[in-house]
Amino acid sequence: MSEKKMRAVGVRPGKKEVAVIDHDCPEITASNQVKVRSLDVGICGTDREICTFVYGSPPAGSDYLVLGHESLGEVVEIGSEVKGYKVGDLVVPSVRRPCIDDHCRPCRIDRQDFCQTENFVERGIKEHHGYMTEYWVEEEKFLNLVPTELRDYAVLAEPLTIAEKAMDQVWQIQKRLPWANEEPGKLPGEGLNAVVLGAGPIGILGAMKTVACGFKTFVYTRSPKPNPKADIVEAIGAEYISNTEVSPAELAHHIGQIDLVYEGLGVAQVSFDVLMQLGQNGIFCFSGIPAPEGEINILGNQLMRNMVLKNQVLIGTVNADKGAFQNAIKDLCEFKRRWPAALDGIITKRHSPDNYKELLVGKPGGIKHVISF
Repeated sequence: MSEKKMRAVGVRPGKKEVAVIDHDCPEITASNQVKVRSLDVGICGTDREICTFVYGSPPAGSDYLVLGHESLGEVVEIGSEVKGYKVGDLVVPSVRRPCIDDHCRPCRIDRQDFCQTENFVERGIKEHHGYMTEYWVEEEKFLNLVPTELRDYAVLAEPLTIAEKAMDQVWQIQKRLPWANEEPGKLPGEGLNAVVLGAGPIGILGAMKTVACGFKTFVYTRSPKPNPKADIVEAIGAEYISNTEVSPAELAHHIGQIDLVYEGLGVAQVSFDVLMQLGQNGIFCFSGIPAPEGEINILGNQLMRNMVLKNQVLIGTVNADKGAFQNAIKDLCEFKRRWPAALDGIITKRHSPDNYKELLVGKPGGIKHVISF
């Protein structure tokens, strides 16, 4: 590491402190590495939870963890064996790094999103410094090239990868039946109904994905209209429905057959109540992570009957592979073409790193806040 220092935003778990930290400026130490200047770093619920010290682990030998895993940067230097990038390129990095267990087959083939040992590390989350700093260094294979026209939106790629990986699994699982529309000129989701739970960045981006796939899409979340999230949802051609005004049973009656539920809410009771309304041959995908405490009521017998008698599938998904990042970047280009104002509306505001406390431990409101270096 260089003796030079730079600004970083991070946590010191031992002191329960969130702070701007003097962090070593990184240098390339291997021929396959790329040095990147930070441009944008998104703030998400994971960052805010780490700042409550419920989880988040510094690297070995460090008393602090640099935050940030939703990142866009510009290449400033490349190692001698780097072939896919040049100085000036825009890049989005992935988050998870593989475990070292020789018997973990997913990690050995670069599918650490399915790591079997749970001994992976994650930048800005678990045992590896994140991207909320002025410069960072990464191996070439963990980077994804971004076209220049996505400069203002590519920070949304990482949260979109959650939906991308989910939909990839959905299409694979639903090959069990003739589910996708294969008519010439039709989108695969045409004729199918999707419910997206939640209208945060994960939910709105997930709704953009399902609409782009041809699903008739309904976003089901707490806040009643009017509000900016509802405006974005309706601008992309989806229907916004508040669960304070419409019960899950009423939602199902309104929609008819619910073919797909993409959950990005992280609220167990609402999620399982909607699961009870899943239709024939339907698939329900969990991506939210609620707090471990607390109990909810589930009609277990009826739920089990539904899943058996209606051929339903319930899956969970976390993290993403390189293909999901590449698909997210491609889809952001499509979203920009179709819904530029809606895409603009997701990013509430860009901030200086000096505003870190308001963003990480305060209540900034809005949809997606971004720190710009």
